[in-house]
Amino acid sequence: MRLKHFRYFVGIAVGLLLHAFSATGQQKQYAVYPLAFYNVENLFDTQRDTTVMDFEFTPEGGLNWTPDKYRKKLTRLSTVLSRIGRQHGSAGPALIGVCEVENRKVLEDLVSQDAVKGMNLQIVHYDSPDRRGIDVALLYNPDLFRFVEAKVLPYHLPERPDYVTRDILMVKGVIANEMVHVFVNHWPSRFGGKSSILREHAASVLRHAVDSIYSARPEAKIVIMGDFNDDPVDKSIQEVLQAEGKRERVADQGLYNTMYRHYKRGVGSLGYLAKWNLFDQIIISKPLLSNNSGKLQFWKSEIYNPDYLTTKEGRYKGYPFRTFSSNLFQDGYSDHFPVLIYLLKELE
Repeated sequence: MRLKHFRYFVGIAVGLLLHAFSATGQQKQYAVYPLAFYNVENLFDTQRDTTVMDFEFTPEGGLNWTPDKYRKKLTRLSTVLSRIGRQHGSAGPALIGVCEVENRKVLEDLVSQDAVKGMNLQIVHYDSPDRRGIDVALLYNPDLFRFVEAKVLPYHLPERPDYVTRDILMVKGVIANEMVHVFVNHWPSRFGGKSSILREHAASVLRHAVDSIYSARPEAKIVIMGDFNDDPVDKSIQEVLQAEGKRERVADQGLYNTMYRHYKRGVGSLGYLAKWNLFDQIIISKPLLSNNSGKLQFWKSEIYNPDYLTTKEGRYKGYPFRTFSSNLFQDGYSDHFPVLIYLLKELE
């Protein structure tokens, strides 16, 4: 969609109203809906859970994870959630996918922080079988997103029955009177030279779910977000999930990777060994690329990397301001930057 000479005005609960002049010179008005994803880097409480490997995140563990450090982490993260997306949406995100959370309790503690209490964020969460005890979840603003139902897509690799990781969370809900399917992911981490097959299997599980939705509803609005532990050009994303990086190449019932252009420009969401990666991505279904009048549609994507989220000095200078560096508490936010997209809905 081509927008010309646009300007912003404070609007109703949905956020800012985008006023744009079309190619014909006719002024149109749009509601703006930010959708975000954030790897919050090991949001653990301080209590020992003997069913998972969380000992290091206790006061007695190697990280000396105390209630004071936990409170500081919650304050830091809630500051980010309170600010993200507000450049174009005064109410903040309609929904925020998160990963690396230990349990529902840490999510309840997070959404009750003063910085975000007014957003009235609701929680969708299931425990995953991950051995470290980290899960994915979805936070949503009930004024902007009406929850319908949720389920998990279990991860089972037949040739590795002993391998467990995070499930994929699927949430169905309504934005601007349109049904939207949201998938929140945290795919297997990179280790050794053969871990790619684990992420490729996750991609196949997700692609099967997407095909099932498309089969029932060819015009389905689908948003896939997560930390994929792969870049937009890796096999799991490009070949297995079939997420295309260029809009004009997206086929019917295809997927568009909104973060691809950032990756090609060399912009990342995390840094490792003096190299940027863009593991955090948001991918959408083709119907969200439509500019049909009155329909919910994709506008643009961003990597949220303001100065306050950036490390100022040392070995991680320029990278996300993380919580720990070599087991030393840094009082930062996360080792990932959040990512987000904006959806628009033309107002009558």
